[in-house]
Amino acid sequence: MEDNKKPKLLIVTGPTAVGKTELSIALAKKYNGSIISADSMQVYRYMDIGTAKIMPEEMQGIPHYLVDVLDPSEEFNVVRFQQMAKEAIQDIYAKGRLPIVVGGTGFYIQALLRDIDFEETQKETVYREELTAFAHTHGAKALHDKLRQVDEKSAAAIHPNNIKRVIRALEFYKETKTPISEHNEEQQQRTSPYDFRYFVLNQNRSVLYERIEQRIDLMLKQGLIDEVAHLRDMGYTRDMISMQALGYKEILDYLDGVTSLEEAVYILKRDTRHFAKRQLTWFRREPDVIWLDKENYPTTKELMEQISTHLSYL
Repeated sequence: MEDNKKPKLLIVTGPTAVGKTELSIALAKKYNGSIISADSMQVYRYMDIGTAKIMPEEMQGIPHYLVDVLDPSEEFNVVRFQQMAKEAIQDIYAKGRLPIVVGGTGFYIQALLRDIDFEETQKETVYREELTAFAHTHGAKALHDKLRQVDEKSAAAIHPNNIKRVIRALEFYKETKTPISEHNEEQQQRTSPYDFRYFVLNQNRSVLYERIEQRIDLMLKQGLIDEVAHLRDMGYTRDMISMQALGYKEILDYLDGVTSLEEAVYILKRDTRHFAKRQLTWFRREPDVIWLDKENYPTTKELMEQISTHLSYL
């Protein structure tokens, strides 16, 4: 972070519903910034309410990248994010502006910041097809147990329902005889190509959980159920990564008669709270982060004043 010859980069992250959007707009206005979304779902078109996507009228003229650029049928993963975000950064620099990465997907931010090489193989393999078939036959938990046997660290970090990441970790082990967790730890030690400041916005847990519940109630009032029904009518199905997002899979279960609406909303609120907790756990493990607790800086103006003390190099 000390090399002033490196290109400059700001990161604004934190758990869902903490208030990243408002802060990022204020920062972009003050420092002539453009915003790159580090959100694994706001990249998709038609998925506005359930992702709490920033709308054009809310952008206040600030250029935004990686928002509304893919169809829900397209796969979006960390490798694709890294590629698209690098292209966005170059475009922003070329326009004489400051890139500001904003979002809650910590794995994506880490991949960009450390320029991690995932050695991603794009072609389908026989082993991948075998593992996919195994998951269909025996379930996600049985597949996850396979990973736990060879790479306990990855099994602890990857949710059993994230079948694609579990399969990728098992593939990596088969190809290299090395746990992907070891590979990732080595990659995390890489020196960043950026002169960055990494801000994590945080809030008292009970207040954050209340904000999450209020946001979900608002989503329902804004038409979340109709949004999910429309996506389903357009042909987007639950086996797509996009439709596995929080807010979509739960409402799909309600629309398909698997749960009542009351059950679906309860599950959505519970799982979103759990998601926020996992996000915070991730950010606590990251080096070089600057924590901003909203209890200490209750207004955007006070947050901006505190942030400015770390940005004298701009």
